[in-house]
Amino acid sequence: MHEVDIVANTVKTWLGNPISRNLLRWVSKRTEKGSNLESALKKYAGEQKKLSLQEKLAYAIVKLALDKGSESFGVSKEQLIESLKNPIVRRGIANILEGIGYYGVQRPQTTAAPFLMVWNFTKQCNLRCKHCYENAEPKPAPDELTTEEAKKAIDDFANAGVVALSFSGGEPLARKDFLEIAKYAAEREFYVSVASNGTLITKATAQKMKEAGVQYVEISLDGFEKTHDMFRGIPGAWKRTVEGIKNCVEVGLDTGVATTATHYNLKEIPKLVEFIENELHAKRFIVFNFIPVNRGKEIVDQDLTPKEREELLDFLYSKFIDNDRKLDAFSTAPQYAVTSYKFAFGPVVATHFTNRAASEMLKGRTKSLTEFIGGCGAGRLYCGMEPNGDIEPCVFIPIKVGNIREQSLVKIWRESTVLKQIRNRDFFKGCGECEYKYICGGCRARAYAYFNDLQGPDPGCSINQKYWEKLVETQNINISF
Repeated sequence: MHEVDIVANTVKTWLGNPISRNLLRWVSKRTEKGSNLESALKKYAGEQKKLSLQEKLAYAIVKLALDKGSESFGVSKEQLIESLKNPIVRRGIANILEGIGYYGVQRPQTTAAPFLMVWNFTKQCNLRCKHCYENAEPKPAPDELTTEEAKKAIDDFANAGVVALSFSGGEPLARKDFLEIAKYAAEREFYVSVASNGTLITKATAQKMKEAGVQYVEISLDGFEKTHDMFRGIPGAWKRTVEGIKNCVEVGLDTGVATTATHYNLKEIPKLVEFIENELHAKRFIVFNFIPVNRGKEIVDQDLTPKEREELLDFLYSKFIDNDRKLDAFSTAPQYAVTSYKFAFGPVVATHFTNRAASEMLKGRTKSLTEFIGGCGAGRLYCGMEPNGDIEPCVFIPIKVGNIREQSLVKIWRESTVLKQIRNRDFFKGCGECEYKYICGGCRARAYAYFNDLQGPDPGCSINQKYWEKLVETQNINISF
């Protein structure tokens, strides 16, 4: 049984019993040592011997739920214990259940702390990309977290129950202490990933990343050579990026390729998919939504129309469900969850956690679990952090909701009025009236970028066509539809 099934079915077991739901808030209560629930899961997996009185009571409750639930999982107790030996699985279960305990059952659900933190590790970058949301520069910003402050932030994330940590930028590898910090995060039992432009990844660097504990690398490739170099602003970038991808694959790193879809590269994407699968041998292809923020505002006329985006998502999903392919195709557009939902017998895509196993896990459980996951996860399942420690709802939403130097992540996550605003989809314009509001919710970053309103409509969806037409008409955006 795959670990994602363990997470999903454990959640279902707790939700299916009113008594266990009432106990959940107490079980997931945190102490100075951490979560009682995490301690109980460790004990169940045979990895923790001594428990406090509270932890013993929590363990008794958790053991009862898991023992009874293992039958419905279709696995033996031994198999369940083996899966729970994975600290990431334990932390994932604890994060979700604690969120249910604190916030109650929601559509879609908010986790106890960000399941995923995307950390813009540095403002420094060796490229000059046209769409850069970070407005990266050749040099680091003067107020970036120091090495020690970075480790302290990771400690805070661990105490909060964050499961996955993704280093982005700028170019994270441009910072000299990257490997040290990545290793520290891996030692604190995070799922560690890196978003990179790939140009600095030699074979030796790729090997060092793997040894440091990096589990996934996502490298941007926005087309073939002419298109990519133009989009990334530096001649020769394409060749170095392709080499970086090959180096990661060769040393055995789980490798994905990311593309930001615009009119610059839309027509190249089908051939690019073939190139990535057959020549580069990456495991994933991920199409990012274009967000007109920072430098991206200068190329707003290159955004896709709602029809173009819908056709692209249909194309990607046709590749995703093709069992003969070795490459999994995803998109960060929350509408991708609707695309997959409409294919009644196919797996449903969890747009913020691009993993085939997670999608297959949702197959046949379409309505309830897709509404639980809920498409756009900004401020609900994940958030971003700037190089100086500023916390944002999403790396594409430049609104400071706190700073890790001044407040704990949990305090920011639970008390921010901005995050609370994003979580209530009943008040969204356009998207809040949609039958898919709990499955998709629209991209909050696009709503904010186009309408300066976190609860505004996402104009990239065919259902919101009227908002797109209004933008073209009133803001003099030179985009055809």
